[in-house]
Amino acid sequence: MSDPHVEGLQVYRVGGAVRDARLGWPVVDQDWVVVGTTPEEMRRRGFRPVGRDFPVFLHPDTHEEYALARTERKQGHGYTGFVVHASPQVTLEEDLARRDLTINAMAETPDGALVDPFHGQRDLEARRLRHVSQAFVEDPLRVLRTARFLARYQGLGFRIADETLALMQRLADSGEIRHLVAERVWQETEKALGEPSPQAYFQCLQACHALGELMPELAEDDAALDKALSRLDQLPDTGTPVPQWRWARLCEHLGEPAREALHDRLRIPNAWRDLARQVALTRELCLEVERQAPSGDQLLGWLNAIDAWRRQARVEPLLGLVKLFNTALAGVLGHAWQRAQQIAPRQLLEEGYQGAALGQELARRRRQAIEASLNEDR
Repeated sequence: MSDPHVEGLQVYRVGGAVRDARLGWPVVDQDWVVVGTTPEEMRRRGFRPVGRDFPVFLHPDTHEEYALARTERKQGHGYTGFVVHASPQVTLEEDLARRDLTINAMAETPDGALVDPFHGQRDLEARRLRHVSQAFVEDPLRVLRTARFLARYQGLGFRIADETLALMQRLADSGEIRHLVAERVWQETEKALGEPSPQAYFQCLQACHALGELMPELAEDDAALDKALSRLDQLPDTGTPVPQWRWARLCEHLGEPAREALHDRLRIPNAWRDLARQVALTRELCLEVERQAPSGDQLLGWLNAIDAWRRQARVEPLLGLVKLFNTALAGVLGHAWQRAQQIAPRQLLEEGYQGAALGQELARRRRQAIEASLNEDR
């Protein structure tokens, strides 16, 4: 059945939907480009404008995005420094030419015929991520996007073309990449952490010198970075989203000042910061126990530091993490936690403890319960 809203328009499916359909990858969203028309005509047909910087409209029934064909010209720094030109005279090829990678610069007619002026299909078959034109260097965000696509498709055999990697390195070395706002850097990084091969994202950024510009705390030591990346697939089985755990494991070796500096620079959400801190504390505990047997003070200190008494749901996932380090320690720590939990503040209140004395006695009895548990496990 024809769609009366688009009948008579030059409409093309573009971007990720075209790429992923040809890769056999799940197609989540469909985007469309409309050539040869005006914003007024789109509104007359019932489309709702949503684009702030350039004309984008939502279909009145499907709510899919329809953008008017446009060109972009660099004017200023960062990914926002562009002048956008949209008019009925802009051709489909001109619109596709402004895109980052050839595999993202393909289009389809409504009946499925491929429009591929930059040979994206050939690069799909060659498993190659290649830039469309030298205009790639005008947008530093493309460095992160290309690295993220590698994280998504590396398992399919994709690699970045040498000439594209050279342009990415040029963007990093020129300092242009430092003009990216923190929110966009984090947005791409968060997406990459959810891809099948997140290690590839950070390895790519390190290879093109961008990691040192954006996340110097991770880039300082290649050996430490390699170890950190090896941990991204070593996660406890928890209800917390996998990307959060991957980030926490990536950062767990950093000292607190470095970790906080990284989090502040990228403006990372508090939930991610909190988990990263808990994981770092857990790592410290596991490393200390490798050197000497755990003590009551040590385990009580860890439970206090992760706020276990008020947020008990934190403990089980972190015990799962401990198990990855040391199975025996996870059992000992789990047993100690069960015993310490039995010491309830209400019990001490009934005994007459109040104020500072209550806190001191609560800590003493919890430590005593942990030490008793440790003695049983020896």
